[in-house]
Amino acid sequence: MNLTVRQLRYVSEVARLGSVQAASTALHISQSSILAAITLAEGEIGARIFERRPARGVQITPAGERFVTAARIMLSAANEFDRAIGDLSERVPKILRIGCFEPFGALFLPAALRRYVDSVGDVEIVLIEGDQVEVQRWLADGLIDLGVIYDIGHIEVGSMTKICKVPAHAVLHVDDPLAQQEAVSLSEIATRPLILLDMPQTSTYLLTLFDILAERPQVRFHTRSYETVRSAVASGFGMSVLNMKPVGGANADSALIVRRPLVDELPPPSISIIDLYGHSKPLFLRLFIDVCRQFFREVGPAGFSVALRHTHQSLLWS
Repeated sequence: MNLTVRQLRYVSEVARLGSVQAASTALHISQSSILAAITLAEGEIGARIFERRPARGVQITPAGERFVTAARIMLSAANEFDRAIGDLSERVPKILRIGCFEPFGALFLPAALRRYVDSVGDVEIVLIEGDQVEVQRWLADGLIDLGVIYDIGHIEVGSMTKICKVPAHAVLHVDDPLAQQEAVSLSEIATRPLILLDMPQTSTYLLTLFDILAERPQVRFHTRSYETVRSAVASGFGMSVLNMKPVGGANADSALIVRRPLVDELPPPSISIIDLYGHSKPLFLRLFIDVCRQFFREVGPAGFSVALRHTHQSLLWS
């Protein structure tokens, strides 16, 4: 066949999402490139893979089902090949495809990636933001080279390198009496309405914190957006619980919100890098891990977390 592995990925993603537009958005690839891959694939097998349905996406055909099943076997083999030769490659790829937990795209990754590009030279960055489950699926499907997530929930895919621990903390309106305290407890903030960062695995983790040591607060505001959480707190909808705070001044908090550490002893999640290479990590991945570790060492626990001072030394993984 004259299709590349990348084109097989395009067709497979359209089949998974049921839409050329959705696949284009997920892959950060133009629709014309995806349509060209579909046309080439249909020409190769002499049959339609998808039936186009105006305004309703695409419907895969029986021939398309067989093609996509075979394509996924090929993609799986390609992933295994990449892993097998990972440690033999001492070249840095010109395109780095990263999947990340959505808030990380604004909280710290651009600053860390700036350092990576400065150290390795001209590299095109493709950053795909999603929830914890989506990032793992993208990695398994070979759509990204690595993922940056929290080590919460069940990590089903690949190996994991922990970078730093980020304890949960409270986010309060400046006029809340609790904002005058240097630290607060879960039992204290549980009396306030909760603005929940409502993403797969994330929401379960946050609500479980209250199950351990206090009653669950009433959830009054659900959102998938970290920025909306901050805005909702500033607008007086209640309090929230988050882990990381923005690094640097580009996304500084509003003067209407304050962050306070929790006095409860809770296991902190870690920002982690997941990949499919195991112990045979290629050069580009080893460099990326080193850059991330150095980045957080230089920022320091007080720069990326809201934690009790006596815990700071324990937040950086060696």
